[in-house]
Amino acid sequence: MTRFGVTLAIMLCFASVHAQIPEMPQSEFEAMVEELSNWGRWGREDQIGALNLITPEKRLQAAKLVKEGISISLAHPAATEVTPDNPNPYFHTMLRHGGSEGMWAMDELKVAYHGFAHTHMDSLCHLFYKGKMYNGFSRSEVTRLGARKLSIDNVQGGIFTRGVLIDIPALRGVDYLEPGEVILPEELTAWENRTGVRIQPGDVVLIRTGRWAAREAKGPWSVNDSGAAGLHATCGRWIKARDIAMLGSDAGSDVAPSGVEGVTHPIHVLALHAMGVHILDCCDLEELHRVTQKLQRWDFLLQAAPIPVKGGTGSPLNPIATF
Repeated sequence: MTRFGVTLAIMLCFASVHAQIPEMPQSEFEAMVEELSNWGRWGREDQIGALNLITPEKRLQAAKLVKEGISISLAHPAATEVTPDNPNPYFHTMLRHGGSEGMWAMDELKVAYHGFAHTHMDSLCHLFYKGKMYNGFSRSEVTRLGARKLSIDNVQGGIFTRGVLIDIPALRGVDYLEPGEVILPEELTAWENRTGVRIQPGDVVLIRTGRWAAREAKGPWSVNDSGAAGLHATCGRWIKARDIAMLGSDAGSDVAPSGVEGVTHPIHVLALHAMGVHILDCCDLEELHRVTQKLQRWDFLLQAAPIPVKGGTGSPLNPIATF
């Protein structure tokens, strides 16, 4: 069979699976949570999880990926209007301006950044499951004053490692995935095989669904009403096997609806709660898609610096990919 024939066969196979994804029983998912756990792997008091995999050696290897000197922002522009996918926009208020007295221009920013609109990083305290957070810390560690454990300020040193784009629309030969389309682990492996780029321990893996291209073509939509393209829960085993440091997406990583009985965000549970893998949500990967297609390179230096708010459950941020 020709390479085209193999690719076509794979695509047809995926298409048939996308059309009928079986519901995963909650009992099977619970077994996965136990199977994929990294609790205690880096010590009982560890608070950074899989970021431990970004070693000094890993950073040095990542720095050597910079060859062309091209840098790309992976942050979507701050959205200031209420839309179906953005009920909590950025509030940008000018406190002093050209019409004010004095020599300074000043402004104020305010945002509730978690959700489906703003590029942000989830800390490991962002999610409770069965009353626990990563490494067995109790949900009671998060109070009205903030998180005493697993806060975003644990990542004050920032992220500096190898990033890899997995471009699912490019794999399928489409511009973007439709809301609710599911990505299976076989496709993640197929992308590695197609590009020759193997995911390595300590990498940040970015999953492109084409969400922002779809929004540009069709307008905003409500995830609650129409769903979102993303990873099926079974991708959790692929993530654990590759030993990645962080997971990112141009949407929310999870397919919605999830296909898992009683669990709306299984990938978030497996990543944040079980494996200690921080998550980048709502990155804008469209320019990264264009540059990787042009260069035929899908790995790069990835840098990101969250705001180190003590007790914070995450942070808006501007990840940078450099080739």
